[in-house]
Amino acid sequence: MDFHKNILDINPEKECERICEFIKEEVYTHFRREGVVVGISGGIDSAVTAALSVRALSKDKVLGLLLPEKETNPVSLIFGELLIKKLDIRSEKLDLSKSLESLGCYKRRDDIIKKIYPQYDSNHKIKIGLPQNLLERDRINFFSLKIFTPQGEEKNFRLSKQALLGIVAATDMKQRSRMIQLYYFAEKHNYLVIGTTNYSEYAQGFYVKFGDGGVDLEPIAHLYKTQIYQLAKYLDVPGEIIIRTPSPDTFSAVVSDQEFFFCIPYELFDLLLYSQENKIPLSEVSRVLNLSEEQIKRAYRDFDQKRKAAVHLNQSAPNLLG
Repeated sequence: MDFHKNILDINPEKECERICEFIKEEVYTHFRREGVVVGISGGIDSAVTAALSVRALSKDKVLGLLLPEKETNPVSLIFGELLIKKLDIRSEKLDLSKSLESLGCYKRRDDIIKKIYPQYDSNHKIKIGLPQNLLERDRINFFSLKIFTPQGEEKNFRLSKQALLGIVAATDMKQRSRMIQLYYFAEKHNYLVIGTTNYSEYAQGFYVKFGDGGVDLEPIAHLYKTQIYQLAKYLDVPGEIIIRTPSPDTFSAVVSDQEFFFCIPYELFDLLLYSQENKIPLSEVSRVLNLSEEQIKRAYRDFDQKRKAAVHLNQSAPNLLG
């Protein structure tokens, strides 16, 4: 196989047609529903999914949901509303803060953080992430907690397994609370919940079971993140969304997908993931990507670890486009 940096280039027009046919078939023939509900996050994946849904079904058959909470990046709502206006679709906006408070989402997480940093309160900003030296040295994946004080100081703490699991378990309530609302409106209108997970995320388990992974169909889960950008340009997604740094948007401080999970820019990550899955010779990958074979092996080992950790996520997978 001839491996090169443009190997993930697609024909956006043909791919758009193929996905739209899949959406129509699933909605009208397989599930016999009348439309779809899309969670609009202000990011590129939900923007592309919403735009594809409109092309497949018409704007009157697509409902966009804006589901912010008190720690949502304000830009997410601004960009989400921008997309809804451009697509001219119906929308609903619900603030989930009170629901999350009643579930103990913030308190359970904050109680863990206060054990690590007793001075922590709601005036601080937080995020968690992995070391970004994946290609440079062999390492164990450990998450660190970053706390930003009201005075602008940054505090860093390595998280124990117990603390990490507690913070993630509490934070995942955000995605699962969104899914409750998506299914309420889907059932109310006899619609399907359409997912926004791309292949780069799906292959590595970068989604929450019964949260953003708990949908009826995933029309873009076969596309690498870099291919999503190609579709976004073809579908004329607002430029502000295309250039926005991808983020899970689940912490009070802004954290990118790369910082939180992937540790490599998507442009490189996608090519490495493709080369591993298609068994491209290491020497060829090294030549094309200008990486040493040892760097490539480090990335592959990280991919394998994340795949193993995500096995349980795929056991109740929604309908995917093959």
